Parts: sequence; structure tokens; C-alpha cells
Amino acid sequence: MYHYVESGLPNVWLSNGFVVKETAYGESVAITDVKGLHDVIGKAIAGKPSVLTGAEFRFLRKELGLSQESLAEIVGLTSQAVAIWEKTDKIPMVNDRYLRGLYLEAKTGEADLMSAINTINKLDHELYKLNLEFEGEWHKACA
Repeated sequence: MYHYVESGLPNVWLSNGFVVKETAYGESVAITDVKGLHDVIGKAIAGKPSVLTGAEFRFLRKELGLSQESLAEIVGLTSQAVAIWEKTDKIPMVNDRYLRGLYLEAKTGEADLMSAINTINKLDHELYKLNLEFEGEWHKACA
């Protein structure tokens, strides 16, 4: 059995799918199909019934290629909030569910969640560009 600590998760053990090699610097382990392994780990984490731990949240975030700053921008918070969730294991349920959905959508493609998020973010930015006029009553100015 190999304790796969490189995942950042404390509870991943591999019974096979790896090769132990001797090098000039000591023993080294090569994992077969790291991408496939991470897909299985990610789907197991996203589908588990209990709340995510900070390490699990970080694993899914990293598998999505999101920095703490990027995720914070998507959910409208600070990167410090994301860092605290990952350190303390105190992730708000809505953010737990959101990241799971985002991960599963990215891996299965069954929902277009990322597109919806990007559209919402663009709309939010457009709200700040709203031009109003007052001519007897308030109305949106013509573009």
C-alpha cells in the first residue's frame, strides 16, 4: 500500500497503480495515470454525503485550476475567506455545494454551470455601468 500524500489528502491509499523505483537519491514512486487517479478521487469527494474538509475543498479547487483568488472572485468574497475555509474545515454549506457542482460540471459536462457563472459575473459588472436619466421620472438612458 502506498500513502498518496502528494494529493494533499490524509486518507488516500493506493493498493496498486504505482511503481517503486530505486534512484541515486533513494526510493522514488511513479504513479500510473495521475489524471485518472485524480478524477476518481475528485468524483468520490464531490459525491460524498458529509461536508467537505478543508483539504478536500482545496483538492477540488486545485483540480479545477482555480487559485484562492479566482474562486473568491467567482463567489464574491476575499481570497482570505477561501484560505480560512481550507485551514479551519469550516466551509459554508452553500460554498461546499457550489464547488462540488462546479467540479462535477467540469468533469461530466452535464450542466453548463461555468457558462452560467461567467454570464452572472458579466451581468454583475454591467450593473455598475447602468446609466440613468431623470426626465420627469427615472429611466434607463439610451445607449
